[in-house]
Amino acid sequence: MFDKDSRLVVSTQRYMTMYGLSPDIVKPGCTLRELVEHRKSRGSFFGDADEYVESVQSALARGEQINKEVEIDDGRVMALVTNPMPDGGWVATHEDITERRRAEAEIHFMARHDALTKLPNRVEFREETVKALANLQRDESLGIMCLDLDRFKQVNDTLGHPTGDQLLQAVAGRLRNCLRDDDIVSRFGGDEFAILQRNATQPTGATALATRVIEALEQPFDINGNQVGIGVSIGIAIAPADGLEVDRLIRNGDLALYRAKAEEKGTFRFFEPAMDARMQARHKLELDLRKGIANQEFELYYQPVVRLDTQKISGFEALLRWHHPERGLVMPDEFIPLAEEVGLIVPLGEWVLREACREAAKWPDNIHVAVNLSPAQFKSRNIEQVVFSALAHSKLSPQRLELEITETVLLADEKSALATLHNLREFGVSIAMDDFGTGYSSLGFLRSFPFDKIKIDKSFISDLLTRKDCFAIVHAVSGLGASLGMSITAEGVETVAQLERLMTAGCTEVQGYLFSAPLQANELSAIIDRMGPATRRVA
Repeated sequence: MFDKDSRLVVSTQRYMTMYGLSPDIVKPGCTLRELVEHRKSRGSFFGDADEYVESVQSALARGEQINKEVEIDDGRVMALVTNPMPDGGWVATHEDITERRRAEAEIHFMARHDALTKLPNRVEFREETVKALANLQRDESLGIMCLDLDRFKQVNDTLGHPTGDQLLQAVAGRLRNCLRDDDIVSRFGGDEFAILQRNATQPTGATALATRVIEALEQPFDINGNQVGIGVSIGIAIAPADGLEVDRLIRNGDLALYRAKAEEKGTFRFFEPAMDARMQARHKLELDLRKGIANQEFELYYQPVVRLDTQKISGFEALLRWHHPERGLVMPDEFIPLAEEVGLIVPLGEWVLREACREAAKWPDNIHVAVNLSPAQFKSRNIEQVVFSALAHSKLSPQRLELEITETVLLADEKSALATLHNLREFGVSIAMDDFGTGYSSLGFLRSFPFDKIKIDKSFISDLLTRKDCFAIVHAVSGLGASLGMSITAEGVETVAQLERLMTAGCTEVQGYLFSAPLQANELSAIIDRMGPATRRVA
């Protein structure tokens, strides 16, 4: 407290301790100027003492309260509040707010940065990009890069999430080293990153930076003694050509990234307007697909599977078709990949199973139905219940249902998938390996599970007459199947010459347009009457 003559009336011990002051000077009667000079000598005051005293006295003379924060030489921050008194004196309170400011700064930092990598987060990145766009001059450009790590999920699945977290930190370090001072790298979440490239000639600047980033991240990482190999795919949007709004630029960068990952991982692509058009078409197809499921626009067609020795029908493969209200009949290769990607294959697959079993129950008892299963259906973890329910409602014998899978089912989660397949097979359902010969691990999977049937992919059959290696492979697979007690079905048979070669190769069954195109359910009785059912199932 000071009196009207700017002399100290009283002060606390805490005040002197805060600033390291001497009680020999800080005592009643000490002038404000003497106190300021003393603080200056102890390093807790900066500036001109006379100017400070004059500013305080002038403000108090006007009856104004003084509020200010001061950082002293040791880094502490003090809050000073001076309140005038009626008699002309004043009371000044000093508070050490260092920890509060540090906590506030940390909260502010964490709100705008990723906790794991300490990189700017999406909020900070967006605000910096807004500023950069606002300051963009004529003939200037900037680049937005959207990054997605390749094979990162495999690291989490095989080495665990703690290792994955350390890998993300190491990735952040390498990304920082690729940038110039003007650039900003951000982690959006998961294994997604983004880079803002300012003050660079485009598109050459983005090309050079993307190349550096790809080269940096394709080098193996040493994480706790584990050599971890990943990569990165990058999508690039350039302002102003690809937009002048942050959200649009990020979206266009994402579209370019989507294209890069689809075409060839470990590379980069620039945004092109056609990408947006394709994405719009994809989005419309997804909406139509959801409506189609709700409106029951799907139908099953059935293609006969024929015994090669008797050329009678042993079964039918159920094939999905979509009666689109605008596009007409849509083939599965146009919508099944999208249905798998967005999760619609699960309800669609359940319908296929129920409908196929219901229809097959009308056929002669020695004709089976084959249904394809997607890896996504196995991931849903309820495929056994779906199969059992379809059989129960249709009253179809389990021995008349054949489920076709590709090795992708086993690659996703081999242990769980094998357990499911064993349970289904014990129930009486047959299991076939579809598209055999097109993957990487088929022979290994034939050892791990006793498939009832192997279906040779039609790509081998189409070249059967012109390439010796195709015939050799078909012949070898047929011999392998015979030795393992598995029947062999050749898909895509279209000519008599192919049929004759397959008989020589030792195949058990054939399927293709030589015998029939896929048929609607109401056409099946006619072809069964014409060709006749096989006398027994092929084991």
